[in-house]
Amino acid sequence: MDERYQPKVLEAKWQALWDKTDAWRVAEDGDKPKYYCLEMFPYPSGHLHMGHVRNYSIGDVLARFKTMRGFNVLHPMGWDAFGLPAENAAIKNNIPPAAWTEDNMANMRRQLKEMGISYDWRREVATCHADYYRWTQWIFLQLYKNGLAYKKLGYVNWCPDCATVLANEQVVDGGCERCGAAVEKKALDQWYFKITDYAQELLDSLEGLPGWPDKVKTMQDNWIGRSEGAILHFTTESGDPLPVYTTRPDTVFGVTYMVLAAEHPLVEKAIQGAPQEESVRAFVRNVQKLSDMDRTSNEMEKEGIFTGAYAVNPATGEKIPLWVGNYVLLEYGTGAVMGVPAHDERDFLFAKKYGLPIRVVIRPQGEKLDPGTMEGAYVDEGFMDNSAQFDGLPNEEGKKRVVAWLEEKGLASARVNYRLRDWLISRQRYWGAPIPVVYCPDCGPQPVPEEQLPVRLPLDVEFKPTGESPLNFYPSFYETVCPKCGGKARRETDTMDTFVCSSWYFLRFADPLNDKEAFGREKADYWMNVDQYIGGVEHAILHLMYARFFVKALRDLGFLGADEPFRNLLTQGMVLKDGGKMSKSKGNVVSPEEIIEKYGADTARLFILFAAPPERDLEWSEQGVEGAYRFLGRLWRIVDLSLKECPSLKEAGPLPPAAGLSPADKDLLRVLHSTIKKVTEDVENRFNFNTAVSAVMELVNALYQYKDKGPMTPGLIRECLDNLILLVAPFAPHIAEELWAELGYGQSVHREAWPAWREEALAREEIEVAFQINGKVRGRLTVPAAMEQNEIQDTILAMDRAKEAIGGRQVVKVISVPGKLVNIVVK
Repeated sequence: MDERYQPKVLEAKWQALWDKTDAWRVAEDGDKPKYYCLEMFPYPSGHLHMGHVRNYSIGDVLARFKTMRGFNVLHPMGWDAFGLPAENAAIKNNIPPAAWTEDNMANMRRQLKEMGISYDWRREVATCHADYYRWTQWIFLQLYKNGLAYKKLGYVNWCPDCATVLANEQVVDGGCERCGAAVEKKALDQWYFKITDYAQELLDSLEGLPGWPDKVKTMQDNWIGRSEGAILHFTTESGDPLPVYTTRPDTVFGVTYMVLAAEHPLVEKAIQGAPQEESVRAFVRNVQKLSDMDRTSNEMEKEGIFTGAYAVNPATGEKIPLWVGNYVLLEYGTGAVMGVPAHDERDFLFAKKYGLPIRVVIRPQGEKLDPGTMEGAYVDEGFMDNSAQFDGLPNEEGKKRVVAWLEEKGLASARVNYRLRDWLISRQRYWGAPIPVVYCPDCGPQPVPEEQLPVRLPLDVEFKPTGESPLNFYPSFYETVCPKCGGKARRETDTMDTFVCSSWYFLRFADPLNDKEAFGREKADYWMNVDQYIGGVEHAILHLMYARFFVKALRDLGFLGADEPFRNLLTQGMVLKDGGKMSKSKGNVVSPEEIIEKYGADTARLFILFAAPPERDLEWSEQGVEGAYRFLGRLWRIVDLSLKECPSLKEAGPLPPAAGLSPADKDLLRVLHSTIKKVTEDVENRFNFNTAVSAVMELVNALYQYKDKGPMTPGLIRECLDNLILLVAPFAPHIAEELWAELGYGQSVHREAWPAWREEALAREEIEVAFQINGKVRGRLTVPAAMEQNEIQDTILAMDRAKEAIGGRQVVKVISVPGKLVNIVVK
């Protein structure tokens, strides 16, 4: 055995062997419990960063640990390979997106193998490969055939100079990130998935996910945004319907104005011929330059403009002014809100700003509110006032009574509403999965027949300076025939949102080589649910919500038995440096390759697992990395020294009976088994990898101390080293393989059974008890572990040192912590 720990040599050796033997290959096995461990698959940017290293190291520890615990473990990897960055790189570097993406995947695959992550690479998938997106298109068709995919007019960010649609993140300060032109809102026909059909189930089934962080469930709950209220049927003065959703029908008598979204179809009709027609249009154009996030932000000042038209209140028949506001979105509710300034803080500020009336219709018990002196809206419960026959009713009861009264008149309907909107999947982009629909002038939209899938994305396209999708200029792609009548037709040139591809990849991993179906039901039902999903909290809403929707829809269509995709979810913290998130712009990025080159992959893994609990942010520390490297060197040396100083170690027999062990032997044996227990429980129950690694470090220290005390018991040393290496294996897999082989074992350490602790080995014959006087430690006493607590107290009180410390003062009471301390309180 080499005296020096040389990670570069041994890591390359074991990685080559794992690759050659396909070490992590897995198949269904009914004789073992299954465990599906999955990290969120990455976008192939070309280089791993420390956040990746942390994510994948956490998953690898769990995968290796569960394998050693007797589970049949699925641990796959793939690439979320479509998306806008590839197009931007193509334009910037004049390289096809496919080539850029393939190069990046190859580099990141190499890096992951250098990290020693135990992936079954036979199952690798890439969403940009036709054998994957064929099935993404197939899923689209199943949703389309069952009414869950549809097309409608929707508003998008439009750059008039580039003549293209922009994603929200491409709009910078109201302008196009490419050319700087002012961005407009434009109505385009867009494809949607009807996720709202599952809104209530998505909400209800959050309760069945105890393994998810509460913060993530709360975020999803808020995003779904269930509320109970009513649709009130206002009309315009000219008789056009103007429905409004509200959770406060009890305040309908206090409505003093209405506000429409800038995109509301009634805006144009309301301003026709009005003196302020052009002013309103200018206001609308300015509002449409804002992002939806800005428009709904609490920080944004609420602004509006009067259209010149009026609406009619269904409860009072009163005419109320109709405004356009910057804080109302067409996609939420009905695109119109009723203004009740006395009882809504936003409405109150708006009314004050524009001098609109404030009418109190809810009052506290025993009080009257004066609109002229109110400094803010009254939003608490109270009693209805100025509300005709409902005066004096508690307002919670008034909500139901008002709705029932208006329903009788045909002017309202009770409604459960959701903030969740249907999922817009259309992207006017090239590098995405083509939507499998063609448009026939005679037959209308027609789904592509399943046997004609995949609709292949052409790879030899040219990007125009306009920024438009190359598919619009590629006749061999868009020119096709109608599958129904055989006439000329045009293929859809929109591609799918990349979230579509990532909403089912975990199902493809269960059956990735299947060329007959997206996944076999039997294999999917064997592996699903994912037992542990690991990824960043930034995906807490969209990706996780969409994946949950896909699973529920595919279940209802008979393709899957699972109700939820992910049984347990771990959202790991970020890796920080100098107090901030690592980023190129800040110049604080640490490359994993640099660390691996200098210290080895095991050091990088060990540091990132030891430095902080996985759910917390981790501060990068060069000293911490060096400390992890030194520990692995100490681990190496203790095995080397033990083999040299105890030549019979490899042939050592079983551990002698307890009666034949020295006190030092028993102390070391107790440390060993307490470490096994600690590491097992920390990994399995709590994911406290940092404290698990710390316990292993303490065991190594105990081995050095034991070695320095005198002759070693070969059977004990052998038991300690065997178990030590087994405990290290999930965290530092390369050094564990090498040391396991040095101890004479032929099978991979990762195929060995996880060690079990022995309770009898944890028992102490003697314990050390501290004694205090008025909380200050005055001495320690070693006593038999079986001694009763009252005997310990009496023994301490009889000690000369205790008597001297008491000094004749009165003993008021004695407080004991069994097995640890005795505190004598005196005065």
